[in-house]
Amino acid sequence: MSASTRETPDVLLVDDNDDLRYVLATVLSRHGYHVVEAADEPAAVDALRLHRPSLVLSDLRLPTGDGLGVLRAAKELDPALPVILMTGYGAIEEAVTAVREGALDYLPKPVDHEHLVLMVSRAIEQRRLVTENLLLKEALGSRHGAPTIIGEHPLLLEVLKSLRRVAPTETTVLLGGESGTGKELFARALHAHSDRADGPFVAINCAAIPETLLESELFGHEKGAFTGANARKPGKFEVAHGGTLFLDEIGEMPVNLQAKVLRVLEERSFERVGSNTTLHVDVRLVAATNRDLRAAVAARTFREDLFFRLSVFPITIPPLRDRPTDVPILARHFVERFAREQNKRPPHLSTTAIEALERHAWPGNVRELQNCIERAVILAEGDTIHAQQLNLGAGEIVREAHPAPPRDPWDEIDLSGTLPEASRRVLMEVERRKIAQALEDARWDHAKASAALQIPPRLLLARIRDFKLAPR
Repeated sequence: MSASTRETPDVLLVDDNDDLRYVLATVLSRHGYHVVEAADEPAAVDALRLHRPSLVLSDLRLPTGDGLGVLRAAKELDPALPVILMTGYGAIEEAVTAVREGALDYLPKPVDHEHLVLMVSRAIEQRRLVTENLLLKEALGSRHGAPTIIGEHPLLLEVLKSLRRVAPTETTVLLGGESGTGKELFARALHAHSDRADGPFVAINCAAIPETLLESELFGHEKGAFTGANARKPGKFEVAHGGTLFLDEIGEMPVNLQAKVLRVLEERSFERVGSNTTLHVDVRLVAATNRDLRAAVAARTFREDLFFRLSVFPITIPPLRDRPTDVPILARHFVERFAREQNKRPPHLSTTAIEALERHAWPGNVRELQNCIERAVILAEGDTIHAQQLNLGAGEIVREAHPAPPRDPWDEIDLSGTLPEASRRVLMEVERRKIAQALEDARWDHAKASAALQIPPRLLLARIRDFKLAPR
């Protein structure tokens, strides 16, 4: 779908009179609306699911079904979808009943073209305001404006080059990199350079939402689908329709949800929790992870088919320690930004402060540097930030010219004695750790933990005593 098509509001026009449908479609098209046509209720329901229009304009009397059926189907898919019903003189009372059931308004026949265009434009504007309200809720808590990607290091420039190449396509992108490297920032940049830039950008962190709620957050739910579901709620896939959905920390997504995400990628369709109605969406997916997904696939905690579907175009964001020349540039950018937010005159970084910044290894990457500078701007009393105000002196992590190789975890295991003795020790330690983890995950609910471990509750209690386990 091109950018111009995506910007044009869709109107679903339902009427069995071919001539009238042609005339009304022509009128609406001349005013910039893309019109999808249907002749009866079943065709209208199919068009609703396939095209997800911004407005429905339907005749009340249809040869198969009726306008009330179209209204109910539209409200079933999206309660905020505006529906206008056209009616002849003898059916005004039915039209009034339809308004009580949720129709936005009714339009008497013969249709006045100017009145039609005015009513449609107002309904489309109402629809736009509802959508913007949902997107504003998505943005609550975030800072105003997206930060610019700052840096001149060749590694960063190579990433930006790849980003610009893939942005105009519809290809799914997998962003890799350590925590704090700014993966959401790169996802927003990709969206901004795509044909979907005028559509919504919706982000969700898969690791920050409990497993029991994540499915509802992604796919939405119907009223009464579960305890606390007091109203129908659209999910992130619906809110992102026509734009980009960013799934951060996708490696933490439960396996059962991975299958549903794979289906959306392949078929562009899904069902809300508690519903059998299939919804169709036009969403570009960008995912991010700081985990090794290949290792997760090998461990069977991540679906191989989803991994290959996500990693069509992988981009790895380099850690800050690998682009040290960008540290002073970023630091000065953050000084300007936080001074502006605090209504202060921007202090300058002293030579010793710059040297301290360049020596630090930044294990928390750009996020750590940002927090460091924000704190320093607050603490700066004059027009200069000194090294001690960076709070990097005590126990600072210094970048080593030749960092020590990582230790082999097997070096920590006691392999003394015979093979049966060593094997028993290792097995017992694995069992102890696994049971402790299951208990913590289940908040020490023995029934849940034994079910997760697939062992009898009595055996679990025996192991708790044997290993002297207790809640932290």
